[in-house]
Amino acid sequence: MDTPRHDTVLLSEAVEALNVQPGDSVVDTTIGGAGHFSLLLEKLGPSGTLVGIDADHEAIERAEAALGALPEASRPHVVLIEDNFTNLTSILAQAGVESPDKVLFDLGWSGFQLSRGRGFSFREDEPLLMTYGDPEKAENTAADLVNHLSEASLADTIFALGEERFARGIARSIVSAREEAAINTTFALVAAIEAGVPGWYKHRRLHPATKTFQALRIAVNDELGALRSGLSSALSSLAVGGRIAVITFHSIEDRIVKTMFRDAAYAGMGTLVNKKPLVPGSVELLHNPRARSAKLRVFERGVPATITSSTYASVYA
Repeated sequence: MDTPRHDTVLLSEAVEALNVQPGDSVVDTTIGGAGHFSLLLEKLGPSGTLVGIDADHEAIERAEAALGALPEASRPHVVLIEDNFTNLTSILAQAGVESPDKVLFDLGWSGFQLSRGRGFSFREDEPLLMTYGDPEKAENTAADLVNHLSEASLADTIFALGEERFARGIARSIVSAREEAAINTTFALVAAIEAGVPGWYKHRRLHPATKTFQALRIAVNDELGALRSGLSSALSSLAVGGRIAVITFHSIEDRIVKTMFRDAAYAGMGTLVNKKPLVPGSVELLHNPRARSAKLRVFERGVPATITSSTYASVYA
């Protein structure tokens, strides 16, 4: 495999959209490659606070390296927490940040994760894990799902989370393949997927396994549940005048963010900073084609209206 690299998508745009000021308390809910984290370090100054969160221990180490590269006199107060942002309420309590001024969610996955050997990429033959955190602590791996879900459940998962039009054929093929031998590697899964789609589908620009791998990754890490929980916590705890920026990479995530921001605005919690999402420019797309599906939405908290934090949270319970 090539040397791992990571190009942070919408790097300056996301930080600028947050309108970070020296002295702010900022939460980076997904350190990842530490691109946004590093820029936030520079923006905050010694009077600021930066909470960095990631379920991947190596991302925490990248944040520590970024912090170490900054002169000590210029560093904000930094709290690094190895956890999933689905637990944002308890994380904020642990960090001692009751009402953050700015919160960033970058829902893309780091290029470094491709080198972890956990089966995120269908271009290398790896164990079929797809867990962001320690696989031994995960409730399920991708191999667990493909080997034990019923054909109907597999098809529903692949269709709902991957928006894959040939979900039923792929699920049927996976079940047939696992009857011969357990599917425990990425290449074994790719072979089963390709056997379940029409021949012409294998020759498009998009690899025929792309959407199925997306669906399994989302399911293994409960990404949509985590997004709803984490974003709800961020909205209810955000300081007046504070902002939340979310970068999504597929339509399912974007619909959730769009709906939650819209509902919060209708409830009088604040306003949408950009009515239409910001997207990468032509220069960034030329440098990093993976950024083509990225969308950035931003919400600003206003003076509290009649709704309370507990009332809002209950809507998404």
